[in-house]
Amino acid sequence: MTDEYQAILVVSFGGPEKMEDVIPFLENVLRGRNVPRERLLEVAEHYAHFDGYSPINDQCRALIASLDEELQRHEIELPIFWGNRNWHPMLADTMQKIADAGIERVLAYVTAGYGGYSGCRQYLDDIEQARQTVGEAAPVVDKIRLFYNHPLFVAANAENLRAALAEIPAADRDVCPIAFTAHSIPQTMADTSNYVQQLEENCRLVAEECGVDAARWQLVYQSRSGRPQDPWLEPDICDHLRTLHADGAKQVVVMPLGFLSDHMEVIYDLDDEAAGVCAEIGLNMVRAKTAGTHPLFVQMIRELIEERINPHSERRAVGQFGPAVDLCPADCCPQPQRRPAS
Repeated sequence: MTDEYQAILVVSFGGPEKMEDVIPFLENVLRGRNVPRERLLEVAEHYAHFDGYSPINDQCRALIASLDEELQRHEIELPIFWGNRNWHPMLADTMQKIADAGIERVLAYVTAGYGGYSGCRQYLDDIEQARQTVGEAAPVVDKIRLFYNHPLFVAANAENLRAALAEIPAADRDVCPIAFTAHSIPQTMADTSNYVQQLEENCRLVAEECGVDAARWQLVYQSRSGRPQDPWLEPDICDHLRTLHADGAKQVVVMPLGFLSDHMEVIYDLDDEAAGVCAEIGLNMVRAKTAGTHPLFVQMIRELIEERINPHSERRAVGQFGPAVDLCPADCCPQPQRRPAS
């Protein structure tokens, strides 16, 4: 078996592209989790607002096209495959295509920049499960390291934050609060990972690069989906917006720093729900973009690929914690214990 990488595998969450796909997709997402059927149907209603279409797959296609151009510019001749965790193209099907092409070793880019079970360990488990489905012909798959503190990720987010702040009236721009958002997770899951620490570090780095004082920003959470009686990370973005308004804020920038593209949870939870709260209470909200296909973000992915191709490449990171490891320890970010459904 070759020791050299022969392809790139982009692994993402996946999403439906028409209404009849929504329930099967959500059943895939929630399989094995203690989420009531009522919650599944509630989330399905979010997709109904968009005729069942989630933008995440088109965003993956755009990222792959941009990454392919970036690799070719730097004479990195590696084909890019794409497989999703929860919807087509499914990861196991893509793994079979890779095996059928005779490829023996693959480098995976996962569309999540932070640690934790859902953002890292579960993807590793899904990759291994797909390999087992394929069998002996399955390629070896290594995952690119976490990049929450890579200087180009910070720079791309800082450019997007500056663009959002430019939409705030000049008189309020230097005092406008910033709400950085990330996906809420169960407290038990947060307790067994560095998810919150990494998010807070990225918020700090982005804010400092934009000259934003620490008193002006806060990390808050969105997209909670568990049982009401189970503790999840707080505060919720909508609660936070009401608090800001009660404290006298007239403007706010909301930046989904915990997400990499403007997919369904961003456009519904922020552009619909959070924006609706702001309209109701009279708080002017500007929503900053995610990294998406920002040229600096695509350049970062290429650098992370080069790191693994050339062991002498510089492993870039900024801030307090240094570059993440390439190989996660077997016991890191464990799957949380599931409680019986009520």
